[in-house]
Amino acid sequence: GMPWISKGLVRFILKNSCIWEPVEEEARAYVSEEKGVKNVAEALNGAKDIIAERISDEADYRIYIRNLTTKNGSISSTAKNAETQSVYEMYYEFEEPIRKLAGHRILALNRGEKEKFITVKVNAPEEDILRYLNKRVIKKDNPNTTPILKAVVEDSYKRLIGPAIEREIRSDLTDKAEDGAIHVFGKNLEQLLMQPPIAGKVVLGWDPAFRTGCKLAVVDATGKVLDTTVVYPTAPTTEKKIRAAKDTVEGMIEKYGVSLISVGNGTACRESEQVIVDIPEKKVQYVITNEAGASVYSASKLATEEFPNFDVGQRSAASIARRVQDPLAELVKIDPKSIGVGQYQHDMNQKKLDEALSGVVEDSVNKVGVDLNTASASLLEYISGISKAIAKNIVAYREENGQFTDRKELLKVAKLGPKAFEQCAGFMRISGGKNPLDATSVHPESYEAASALLSKLGYKPNDVVAGNLLGLSLQVKDYKKMAAELGIGEITLRDIVKELEKPARDPRDDMPKPILRSDVLEMKDLKEGMVLKGTVRNVIDFGAFVDIGVHQDGLVHISEMTERFIKHPLEAVSVGDIVDVRVIGVDMKKKRISLSMKGLNK
Repeated sequence: GMPWISKGLVRFILKNSCIWEPVEEEARAYVSEEKGVKNVAEALNGAKDIIAERISDEADYRIYIRNLTTKNGSISSTAKNAETQSVYEMYYEFEEPIRKLAGHRILALNRGEKEKFITVKVNAPEEDILRYLNKRVIKKDNPNTTPILKAVVEDSYKRLIGPAIEREIRSDLTDKAEDGAIHVFGKNLEQLLMQPPIAGKVVLGWDPAFRTGCKLAVVDATGKVLDTTVVYPTAPTTEKKIRAAKDTVEGMIEKYGVSLISVGNGTACRESEQVIVDIPEKKVQYVITNEAGASVYSASKLATEEFPNFDVGQRSAASIARRVQDPLAELVKIDPKSIGVGQYQHDMNQKKLDEALSGVVEDSVNKVGVDLNTASASLLEYISGISKAIAKNIVAYREENGQFTDRKELLKVAKLGPKAFEQCAGFMRISGGKNPLDATSVHPESYEAASALLSKLGYKPNDVVAGNLLGLSLQVKDYKKMAAELGIGEITLRDIVKELEKPARDPRDDMPKPILRSDVLEMKDLKEGMVLKGTVRNVIDFGAFVDIGVHQDGLVHISEMTERFIKHPLEAVSVGDIVDVRVIGVDMKKKRISLSMKGLNK
C-alpha cells in the first residue's frame, strides 16, 4: 500500500456516499507536496491501489472465486509456433473443462509448456466473477464512486486475484495428477514384482541385439551362471552365421539340459525368436521377458560386483534368465524408477515417487518372505527392520560361518539387535534348519504356542515341513477356547493355523503364469478379428499395452476393455495379466496394432 494516502480518502470512496460532488473534490484535500502527493490523480490512484489490495486479501472472496473457476473454468493451450512438429501437436489447439481434465493430460501439458512448445492458461468465468465482486464491494449505486469502484474491482481481479488462483489451480491439478500417476506406477510395479517364479528349470537367457550380436547366458536352477557366449543370427547377417548360431544354441541346450529360453523383449527380439523356433529339438519352450531396466542393472556397480569378469551384455543375459526364475529377487537390484512401467516418471516429485515405489517393493518382499540362506543383500534390505548395512552384514556372516541353521543366529549378526530381530524374523525363512518352524512365517515369539498346538492335536514338529497339516483348520473345533488354553489371542491362533496348513505359501502362486511359447507370429500375419492370448506389459491412463507375441505391443484403448464403463484401465487389467484380445486394426506403416478385450475375458 501507500502510507501517505490518508485512510480518509479510501473510506470516502468505499462508503460510496458522496452524492453531491465528484470524488476529485474530496481528493483535493489529500494533495500535499511534502508527502509527495503531487496532484489529485496521484491521490486517487493511491487510494484505488489500497482498495484493490484489500479486495484481493478477502479470504471469502478468494474461496468463492476459486471454487467457481474450478467448477466452470477451462484450461486451454496454444502452440508457440504451429509449424513446429512435436509430440505435443494435439495440444496446439486444445481446451477442456477443468473438472474433466485427465491426469495424463495435465502432465503432458506441463511438460509441453516446460519444453516451450505450448502456452497453457486457465480460462475463468470472468463475467460471473466480476458480477459477484461488484455486488460484494459496491453497496449502493452512486454516479460519482461506482465507476471508480468497478474499475478497482476489475483491476484487483485481473492483476492480483486471477493470477494467484490460476497458479493455485494448476499446482493443485499437478499434485493430483502426480498422485494418480504414482498410484498407477506403484500398481504396475507390484504386479511385475509379484509375477510367479518358474522354478526348477535350467534357463538360457537371451539378450537380443542386431549389430553387436545376441548375448547368451545359461543359468542353472539355482540361478548360478554356467556359461555365456555371443551369436550373430540377426541382421546384418549371413546364412553361415545363422547356421553357426543355431549350432551353438543347440549345443548349449544339449550340454546343460536347457528347458526354457528367456528372450528379452528389446530390438531384434523377433528375429531371435525366429532362430529359436527353428531349432529342431522342440523340447524347449521360450518366454518373452520384459527386459525393462536390465541394461540399467548391467551397468550398475552391483552387477559389476556380482559378475566382475562379464561384459555388460553377458550380465544382461544372465539377468534376463534369472528374471524368469525369480522375478522379485532379480528386480529388487534395480532402482524401481528404471523398471519402466510408469508414465512421466521423470516429471514428478522424485522424493514422493521414490518413497511410494520403495513402499511397494518393501510390501512385495515382505509378502513373499526371503530364504535367509540364499537371499542377496539387495533383497534383504527390503525386509522390515533391515537396513542396507545390516543386509550386507547378514551376507558377510553367511560367507564366514556358512548357512544359518536357526533364526536366533540372526542376533549374532553385527548391528542386528533385538528390535530389528522382532521386526524381521517372521519374514526370514530357513529350510532344512534345526527348527521346522523356521521354514514358516510363524514369528519366533509364537513358537511356544505353535508347538503346544501341534502336540495337543497329536502332531510332531516335522509334520510342518512334510506338508501333513492340510486339514488343520478343521481340527481346531473351538478357536476361542483353544486360544485361551494356549494363552494367545484368537487372531494370532488363526494366523498360526493358516500358516501351518500351508507353510511359506507363496502369494505369487495366485498370479497369472507367464505365457510359454513355441511358435512365432509376425505383424503381417495378423488379421482383423483374430483372437490371441497376450501379456499386459504396461497400463497407462488411457489404455494398456499388450504383448501378443509380435514385435510391436498392441494397444487396448480404455473404451475397448470392458462392456461396462470404467474410469481407469486398472479397474480391468494390471501388468502381467494374461488376457484374450481381438485384433481390430493393424497399421503396418505406423507399426500400430489396435486390440479389443470386449466380450472375451469373463
